[in-house]
Amino acid sequence: MAQEIAADANSADAAQEFQDEGAIIVTARRREERLVDVPIAVTAYSGEQLLQRGATDVTDIAQTTPNTTLEASRGTNSTLTAFIRGVGQQDPVSGFEQGVGIYLDDVYLNRPQAAVLDIYEVERIEVLRGPQGTLYGRNTIGGAVKYVTRQLPQEFSLKARAAYGSYNQIDGIVTASAPLNDIVRVGGSVARLTRDGFGENLTTGLDNYDKDIWAGRASVELGGYGEPVLIRLTGDYTKDKSNPRGGHRLVVGQLSNAPVLSDVYDTRGGLIDPAQEVEAYGLSMNVSADLGAGLTLRSISAWRQDDSASPIDFDALPAVDVDVPAFYRNEQLSQEVQLLYDDGGALQGLIGFYYLDAKADTQFDVRLFTTLAGLTGFTEANVDTETYAVFGDFTFDLTEQFSLSVGGRYTWDERTGSILRQNYLGGGSPVFGGAGVPFGSPLTNFNGKEDYRKFTPRASLSFQPTIDHNLYASYSKGFKGGGFDPRGVGVNAPDLDGNSLLSDAEISDFLSFDPETVESYEIGYKGNLLNGDLYVALAAFRMDYTDVQIPGSVACVANGIPTFCGVVSNAGKARFQGVEVEANARLARDLLTGGDRMNLALSGGYIDAKYKEYITNIAGLGPTDVADFRQVQNTPEFTGSATLSYSTDLGDGELAVSGTGSYRSKTYQFEIPNPFFDQDGYALFDANIVYTAPGDRFSIGLHGKNLLDKRYKTSGYTFVAADPITGDLALNNGQVIPTLGKEGTLTAFYGNPRQVFVSATVNF
Repeated sequence: MAQEIAADANSADAAQEFQDEGAIIVTARRREERLVDVPIAVTAYSGEQLLQRGATDVTDIAQTTPNTTLEASRGTNSTLTAFIRGVGQQDPVSGFEQGVGIYLDDVYLNRPQAAVLDIYEVERIEVLRGPQGTLYGRNTIGGAVKYVTRQLPQEFSLKARAAYGSYNQIDGIVTASAPLNDIVRVGGSVARLTRDGFGENLTTGLDNYDKDIWAGRASVELGGYGEPVLIRLTGDYTKDKSNPRGGHRLVVGQLSNAPVLSDVYDTRGGLIDPAQEVEAYGLSMNVSADLGAGLTLRSISAWRQDDSASPIDFDALPAVDVDVPAFYRNEQLSQEVQLLYDDGGALQGLIGFYYLDAKADTQFDVRLFTTLAGLTGFTEANVDTETYAVFGDFTFDLTEQFSLSVGGRYTWDERTGSILRQNYLGGGSPVFGGAGVPFGSPLTNFNGKEDYRKFTPRASLSFQPTIDHNLYASYSKGFKGGGFDPRGVGVNAPDLDGNSLLSDAEISDFLSFDPETVESYEIGYKGNLLNGDLYVALAAFRMDYTDVQIPGSVACVANGIPTFCGVVSNAGKARFQGVEVEANARLARDLLTGGDRMNLALSGGYIDAKYKEYITNIAGLGPTDVADFRQVQNTPEFTGSATLSYSTDLGDGELAVSGTGSYRSKTYQFEIPNPFFDQDGYALFDANIVYTAPGDRFSIGLHGKNLLDKRYKTSGYTFVAADPITGDLALNNGQVIPTLGKEGTLTAFYGNPRQVFVSATVNF
C-alpha cells in the first residue's frame, strides 16, 4: 500500500503535513484525506512503489488487492477483464457494459479495449471496492480502478528509464518537462515496450504472447502550485502491434486428431487476417478553480477513441473452423462538472453533473468452412450509449467523533442498438475481404432503443474515538443499465425453428436484457496502531445482486443452418458476502532518521459468492432454475498476499530488497464449471532488488516475476456438448463432442511465465 500519496498541487502544503506524520493519503472521496479517515474499502499504490516492484501494467496490482481480478481478456493483448467482489464483465463486445469502472486521470473508459494500461509516469493507482457513483463519473456497480498520472514539476526535468530481460524484453521510457514561465509548464513521455513471445504459433511462425507497443503522453499545465486555478490539458496515444494471441488446445482435435501441445504458450491457429492492431488515443482538459469561501469548481472534459483489429482462431488449429476475424471501434465524449465545498468546518461535500455519449461498434465473422464449405456467419453490432447523471455526496461531523455521509445519484441511460446478422456462403464476408455472397435472409436486422432510469443512494456512519481509529458502517446501491444482445438471432426466435416470425416488439424484447442492481452493506475498521508503526484495515461486506446479466454464445441451428446464438439473460439473484483485511507493519526503523527499514504488507480476502436464482431456458423443460449448478466466474474464494521489504544504506545511496508471495484459490472461468478450464489454487512469488543513488540521481534494479514459473489459466473458449442443467461434459468414447465446428473448441489462455529483468532510471 502507498505510504505517501498526494493528489493535488493546490493542496501541497496540507499533503506535506500529512506525509510528515507518516499517514497514507488518498482522494477516494474527491478530497485529500488520510486513508484511515475514509469509510470506503480502498487500496492505494504510489508510483514509486509500483516501480520498486517492477509492475508493468495495471493487471499486476490484482495480486495484492483483496477480492480483485484484473487480466487481459481471452484472445487479446490489451482488452481488460475486471472483477471486484464477484462483480464484473468478461464479454468485451458492444452491448455489454463493464461492471468495474476504469478511470484514466478521472476520465471514465467506457470500453475495455486498450484498457490494460501500461505503468509509466504514474502518480498513484487506487482500487475502490463496492458500488461507486455519488462522487464522480459513471455509475459503476462493482468498484473502480483509478489510474492517475504525475503532474508536471515546477522545474526542468529529464528522465530516462530502460529495462532488459527474459524473452528479449526491451523497454525504454523518456520523460521530459519544462516551465515556459511562472505559470505554464509543458511535458510528456514516450514509451517503447517490446518483448518476444512466450511461445510460438507453429502454423504461422509468429511469436505468441509477444509485446510490441508504442505509447506516449503529453501535457500542458497552467497554474497550480499556489495559483487559484489549475488547467491541465493532456493527450495520450497507444499503438499495439503485438501478434495475435493464440490459445492452447486442451483436447485432441476431433477431426484431425491433432495432439495437445506440450508448451501451453504454443498454438497452431492459422488465422492472421486482419493483422492484429490496437490504436487508442484521447484528449482531456481538467480544470480546477478555487472560488473562495471553501468552494472549488472542477470541470473534466474528454474525448477518446480506439480501434482494434483482432484475428481470433477459436479452435487454435490451421483449418478454417471457428475462425473469427473481428473489428472493434469505440468513441466517447464526456463532460463532468463538480462543485466542492470544504471550509474546514463540520460540513464537506460536492454536487456534480456527468454526461457521456459513447459509440461501440463491433464487426466479426464466424467462419465454419469445415461445417459447410465457405459458410460464414457475419455480425455487425452498433450499440451506442447516451447518459446523463446528477449526483451529490455530503459529510457532516455530528460531533468530534461521529460523522454522517449521505449521497445519491440519478442516472438516465439511453441505449440504441443496430444489429445485423447475415450468413454468407463461398467465403468470408466482404467486410473482411471475403468473397462470400449472402446466403438466405438476415437472421437479425434490428434497430431499437431503450431507456433506463435509476436513483442510487449511499450512506455511511463513522465513529472515530481518536484520530487514529475509525469504525464505520455503510450502505450503497449500484446500477448498470440494460442493453441489446449483439449475437442475438431476432427473426425466428426464440425457438429458432423457422416456424413463426416474431413482431418487431417481440424481437426487441427477445434481443434486449434488463438492468442489474446491487445493494451493498459494509462494516469496517481502520486504525493506525503502535505509534503509527502498524496500519490495519478490516471490512466485512454483503452484496445482494439482482437481475444479473449473463452473456454468452452457444451453437444452434437457425433456418436450418448451423451457427451460434447469443444466450444473454438476466439470470436472477446472487449473494456475495465476505471479509477483507489489509495491514502494513513497520518491523524496524532507522533510529537516526526514523525512516522505514523493514516493512511487512499483508492483504487477504474471502468471498462466499453464490447464485440464489439462475433461470435459463432449457429445451423441453422451459425456464429452469439451475443455481445449484452454477459458479461465479473470475472470483476465487480466497485471495491473499504478503510483501516483505527491507532497505539499508549502501554508501551514500540506498539498497531496497522486497519479496511478494500471493495466492488465489480455485477460480471458475465460466458460470458453468468445466474441469478443463477451472483453475486450481496457485501461488506466485516475485522479488526485487533496487539500488538508488544519492539525491535520486539514478537507480538500478533486478526484478523477478513468477519466479517458480507457475502455469495458470486465466480465460478460454468452449464449444463442446454439455448437460444443460449440470454442465457436465457429454463424451463419446471418452472424447468431447463439438457443438460448433468439427474439431471441438476447448482453448485456454495462460498467465505470464517466469520473467527476470533489470531496470535502470537516470534523472538528468
